[in-house]
Amino acid sequence: MIRVLVVDDHPVVRSGLVGMLTVEEDLEVVGEAADGSEAVALATSLRPDVVLMDLRMPVLDGVAATAGIVGTGPRVVVLTTYDTDGDILRAVEAGATGYLLKDTPRAELVAGVRAAARGETVLAPSVATRLVSSVRTAAERPSAREAEVLTLVALGRSNAEVGRELSITEATVKTHLIRAFAKLGVADRTGAVTVARARGWIA
Repeated sequence: MIRVLVVDDHPVVRSGLVGMLTVEEDLEVVGEAADGSEAVALATSLRPDVVLMDLRMPVLDGVAATAGIVGTGPRVVVLTTYDTDGDILRAVEAGATGYLLKDTPRAELVAGVRAAARGETVLAPSVATRLVSSVRTAAERPSAREAEVLTLVALGRSNAEVGRELSITEATVKTHLIRAFAKLGVADRTGAVTVARARGWIA
């Protein structure tokens, strides 16, 4: 029997999930939580095998709750309406075993709970695509120092001024810029700033 804790701040959604899961012979809903703080407490006391975790909740959000639960034993499967890159990466980094969307068909959701209980990663197709894309993009992301240089360039600083502010030589500034140009696929400072801003890598 797979023991499940359902976490969502909307009572109607919780009831729907509980009803969907309890008809399965091998699934048992052992508890319900309306916020992340309650979820952490119940996960500790009830020791479920799988926690179905909403992301956007009061008191403590799903990412923070996930981080507080994963080390105690249960597998956490995020179940949300949000599939932005930021939400997905934060949840995965917090230790979530899976990431499913609330429009997931019933059979796939149930299969996902079972797979998570076995320790398998469960991802909605659109989420998997976004994660693969994000990993590829990460290889192109400027380093922290390159981002600092680009941020100052965006403020109109010359190479010499950037060097003085970061306590590095002008030659080093040029090296950082050349590497950033290559990663961003651009040929000049203006292009680098434009692309880095568009990707959210500098303000």
